[in-house]
Parts: sequence; C-alpha cells; structure tokens
Amino acid sequence: MIFGNLFIISAPSGAGKTSLVRHCVGARSDIEVSISYTTRPPRSKEQHGKDYFFVSEKEFDQMVLNNSFIEYASIYGYRYGTSIQLVKKSIDNGVNVILEIDWQGASQVRNKFPNNTSIFILPPSIKELEERLRKRGQDDDNTICGRLSAAKNEIKHCKEFDYFIVNEDFDISVRELLRIIDVDKSRVTNTKINLILDKLLI
Repeated sequence: MIFGNLFIISAPSGAGKTSLVRHCVGARSDIEVSISYTTRPPRSKEQHGKDYFFVSEKEFDQMVLNNSFIEYASIYGYRYGTSIQLVKKSIDNGVNVILEIDWQGASQVRNKFPNNTSIFILPPSIKELEERLRKRGQDDDNTICGRLSAAKNEIKHCKEFDYFIVNEDFDISVRELLRIIDVDKSRVTNTKINLILDKLLI
C-alpha cells in the first residue's frame, strides 16, 4: 500500500504561498491542501468545507479539549486548527497533504508528526513584499505595516525548515515546489540561507 506524505508550507503574508500551492494542487491529483478549522467568519465566496470549516469559538474549544488538532494558533484575532483525523485519512489513501500554516504551527506539527517535509516561501525582498501587499488592495496602511513587521520576524524562522523557495518567478517556483514534493533530497545549506536572510532583513 502506498501512503502519502505530509508537507508543511509557510510564508509571510504576500509571499505568494497560496497561489503556488493552488497551482500545484490544480496540476496534480495526488496533492491536496488540508482544510483548516477556523473561528473567522467566511469572506465573500468562501464555502464551508471547501475553503475552511467555519466553527464557533465554543466548537473550537471542544475540539481542543478532544485533542482533535495537530496544531492550532491564533492569527489576527481568530483561531485556526488542522484536524488530525482528516490529515491521517488522506495520507492513508496515498495523497500528499499540504499544510499551509505559520512557523509556530509548523513547530507543533513537527512534535506530533515527525515524518514531514517543511518548505518556507520567501519574497525576493521586503520592498517587493510591500508592493504585493499593496496591489492586493485588501489592507489599509496600518495593517500593511503590521504585516511587514510580522514578516521580518517570520523570515527569521526560515532556518527551521527543510527547504526554502524564493518566489521571484512564479513558474520557476512552481517547478521547484513540485520537485521538492517528488524528491526530498539536497536540503538547503545554512550558508546559502544566511545570505538570503541577510538580504531580506536589512
């Protein structure tokens, strides 16, 4: 029987993680994104069970008490969690599962699910990241400043991951992500990652 693998993918807001993952999932039937539970209200066009499982604070609390999550965290005032049962079911069925979570969630997953591969998506620069956030048109200036400050802190944790991808050219980044999923080898060296981090955190 062929089992799937678990892939953790993290990135600062605006680095392009969601677009990369969506493209890979659309191209391959053996890859899926784990659907998180959240206390956040649905946005326009979001569907329960497709984008997220939208639950109340009380329901989320009960799931925490029942140890239903591999990881859970509070992000911008709302809580998000990954179901152990759903992830295990997909892996048992031979599907490669992607978790789109932050570095804190990634740390939780490593403790409970050590057989995983973690990937961090980096922007080409902080300036480029700011431009992407502004082009999205979703946030005001104060929110964007907060996201950029958070991004600099998140980027420091890139060293904790098995791989990193600098998302400058989208098509190249997609190929790199799929290659990592297919062949887990040639892990990034600390020397190279330090050069990237020095450039981003100036």
